[in-house]
Amino acid sequence: MVVAGGFGAGKTTLVGAVSEITPLRTEETLSQASAVTDDLVGVAGKTTTTVTMDFGRITFRDPDVVVFLFGMPGQDRFRRTWGLLSEGAVGAVVLADTRRLQDSFAALAHFEASGLPFIVAVNEFDTAHRYSENEIRTALALPGHLPVLTCDARKAHSAASVLVRLVRHAQNLATGAGL
Repeated sequence: MVVAGGFGAGKTTLVGAVSEITPLRTEETLSQASAVTDDLVGVAGKTTTTVTMDFGRITFRDPDVVVFLFGMPGQDRFRRTWGLLSEGAVGAVVLADTRRLQDSFAALAHFEASGLPFIVAVNEFDTAHRYSENEIRTALALPGHLPVLTCDARKAHSAASVLVRLVRHAQNLATGAGL
């Protein structure tokens, strides 16, 4: 599974919240050199950024069922890695931040074009305004069949619920029940 979304949406946090292993993180400190491309409006306290991916793992009771989680970098300059990270994936979560909703468009376009099943999860930051599902759906121009849910990426149960919903959505699409 892949977790995508805009810069600062909480992808690294979500992977870390549910991973049974210490996640592999490829974070680097933000520098003056990236100030031109890394807009900090809405995420002023952010000091690091993922430059390649985050990687986590979940093993279920049946040890033959293992889920690998790949958190994708959110900035446009790392977009070339998105196709590689999502190759062979069951599906994707587009993690949205209502403080920077426009940052979700690139990931949405990527998954719409790729045909990979995806859902939208709105990460409810403490300081962010809460919007209804219909408001989010309208703002992102999402079709009615696409699941939109809220989560707190810091909490394991909330992050796990998002992943379960993604699997159900992918299963429904595979059987024709999700259309």
